[in-house]
Amino acid sequence: MYSHSELKELVDKAIINLSFNTEAESLVDPIKYVLSIGGKRIRPVLALMACNLFNDKIDEAIMPAVGLEVFHNFTLVHDDIMDQAPLRRNLPTVHSKWDLNQAVLSGDVMAFIANECFLQTPLGCLQKVFRIYNTTATEVCVGQQFDIDFEKKTVVPEGDYLRMIELKTAVLLAASARIGAVIGGADEKDSELMYEFGRNLGLAFQIQDDYLDTYGDIKVFGKTTGGDIGANKKTFLLVKALEIASPDQFNQIHELIGKTETDPVEKVKMMTGLYDQLGIKKLTEALADDYIENAFKMLEQVSVKRERKAELEAIAGSLKGRNK
Repeated sequence: MYSHSELKELVDKAIINLSFNTEAESLVDPIKYVLSIGGKRIRPVLALMACNLFNDKIDEAIMPAVGLEVFHNFTLVHDDIMDQAPLRRNLPTVHSKWDLNQAVLSGDVMAFIANECFLQTPLGCLQKVFRIYNTTATEVCVGQQFDIDFEKKTVVPEGDYLRMIELKTAVLLAASARIGAVIGGADEKDSELMYEFGRNLGLAFQIQDDYLDTYGDIKVFGKTTGGDIGANKKTFLLVKALEIASPDQFNQIHELIGKTETDPVEKVKMMTGLYDQLGIKKLTEALADDYIENAFKMLEQVSVKRERKAELEAIAGSLKGRNK
């Protein structure tokens, strides 16, 4: 069995060795840039772990796993454009470093590079894997559209918000686990369990990100809290607060959202105070923990020996307490 660090090293090496068949270096430079600043490579590593769960030979899963990472970064390039974000991972975003047109064009090419990676899937499961990927890619775009639509709404039901983050974030983790399992030779039942494992992890991770933006310790997580509140971003915390607030609390929340001239620090303090009154912190922690427990339950049912699940259990375990 491969360790997490060994799999990440394989992914990083494969990304460095990617071939870009184009005459225009200016088209490729932003792609190399965004892939070079990539973070934990959780999606390709999860795919390789899922493959390794069923098969000791993972070579045939490396390029499809890289395809998942290229696609993920393609979505980030375009998301940053839509969000007008100047930074990603504390470095300039592609449209900030180059320009808007270059970011759109280079981002588009990344989608086709991802396709090329997936075409290196073993022929016996190529069609199945590519359909999983293609369906998931469409779902991610639907999730992004929901996110855009929610910006225009005063109130978003909790179920609608959870569906949005499931599509925008969780399904790609779910697909990573399923694709790796399929290439590794898993049957339909086990590959579905792996999908549900990844989906629940993805939901937990996004809920925790929402939580940490308000309640995270800057010394631990390395970023200033309150950014989502300052930007009036619809997070699980805000959606839940609006759902359970009294009429007076509801009005207070909306007054804060509408006050663009309010001192940002004071706005975060006041909104956090309302969250505290409503018990939002505990509700958010409990929901994230429920998703993590569901992920463990899915993995437990997969029909391979427990010792082969150690690395995947470690990933799920690393999320427990992340929001404490």
